[in-house]
Amino acid sequence: MCIIEVGFFKAHFTIYQPQISKHKEFCEDIPVTGESVFVMEYLHDGLRDMLVDFRIIKDAQKLGRFAKLEDIEKINDIQQQTVFYQPPSYNLDGVYLAQYDFTDEEYYIGIVTAKIPDQEKTYTAVFPFQVGGSKWGYIPAIIGLAVFLQLNYWLMSGGFTRLRKFFKS
Repeated sequence: MCIIEVGFFKAHFTIYQPQISKHKEFCEDIPVTGESVFVMEYLHDGLRDMLVDFRIIKDAQKLGRFAKLEDIEKINDIQQQTVFYQPPSYNLDGVYLAQYDFTDEEYYIGIVTAKIPDQEKTYTAVFPFQVGGSKWGYIPAIIGLAVFLQLNYWLMSGGFTRLRKFFKS
């Protein structure tokens, strides 16, 4: 189950690509470009009384998986990097929907902002995600590291010397 935390408020967060993969749910990365539907089901009733907006920006700073709110606050002109923005709205039924048609395979950052109308306090969630690209995740890096460590062990334990002796015999 994908949970997003907007401040201390929680919501179940799911992405669908109905034209491509029908009812298949995605948590973080989206496998291919195309129409994508973002669904946030509030797990905390307090979100129903708040104005909630949703923004998607290109990851121009190349923050990747490590993007945080502090990084977003440092962006001078967030409008320039914004590819999608849905203005604040109340969702009394507890379900927030947004739809965007991705045309580029790259890294993006989703930003959900919730604000209590009569107060100054704003709650924000930041989540990086990738559209398209590798479906392997960290597996190639882990395999590469394992091969490197095994090769290093073999060399350090005299494997190359034994190999040379074997071919000289």
